[in-house]
Amino acid sequence: MPIDASRGIRTAQVGLLVNAVLAVIKVLAGVIGNSYALIADGIESTADLLSSTIVWSGLRIARRDATAEYPFGYGKAETLAAATVALMLIGAAIAISIEAIREILTPHHAPARWTLAVLVIVVIVKEVLFRRVHAVSAEVGSEVVLADAWHHRSDAITSLAAFAGISIALIGGEGWEQADDWAALLAAAVIAWNGQKILRPAIAGLMDRSAEPPIRSSVYEIACSVTHVRAVEKVIVRRAGTHYFADLHVQADPEMSLQDAHAVGHHVKAAIMARLPNVRDVLVHMEPYEGEASKR
Repeated sequence: MPIDASRGIRTAQVGLLVNAVLAVIKVLAGVIGNSYALIADGIESTADLLSSTIVWSGLRIARRDATAEYPFGYGKAETLAAATVALMLIGAAIAISIEAIREILTPHHAPARWTLAVLVIVVIVKEVLFRRVHAVSAEVGSEVVLADAWHHRSDAITSLAAFAGISIALIGGEGWEQADDWAALLAAAVIAWNGQKILRPAIAGLMDRSAEPPIRSSVYEIACSVTHVRAVEKVIVRRAGTHYFADLHVQADPEMSLQDAHAVGHHVKAAIMARLPNVRDVLVHMEPYEGEASKR
């Protein structure tokens, strides 16, 4: 099934709008209601604004057709966007941690009770958004849309932590005011953890790590099924955004003419691209069959 990048772009646009509204609500509620956990949550949503913009831009660039200057296309723009979003998550976690520690060391009043209602609404909205975006990422096979989904889940988690912290501060009464700030610190740790989870595969993608075993096995099996192919070896597949590029060595009868060998290579490429729509290009090296066992 062909990749529909427009769906990823639409989810990024929806996320942009939702995050803009939630960021304003949370920061205002945090300031008025005396809750730093809520303010920290608002800061995280503000970071979400920029991350959704980056996701949107990355997907728009990645969907461009290959050019003479960029013969492999612009797919890496998506992976770069995912890495940027991950770094933003980690940066936001560090900033929230610093401010939370400062608040813990500074005596202050407990948060207002009505801030709990704000957080309940935020958690519901962000969890629904996470589930929707995560489903789209699975359908289109996009790393950056998946990163955006986990960004929404991180926001839901920070809101839950803020809810717990404010509840403890209100129930505990005098002397428990810092529970709100400890909740913000815990939320920062969760955000940082999610950031590194997104960053690691993004860096691997930028460094052209080999594609997942299932896609490599599929390329190998399809090539082996083509008529006149005696053996297949050195199957190399790399990912660029939502697409793959395959490079493989195909062995055929050494008595075959150059023209016939060329035709076999063409059939191998056509078969792989027909059965694996996400494969954008295939480079086939034709070699004489020497009777050795085929290798991947």
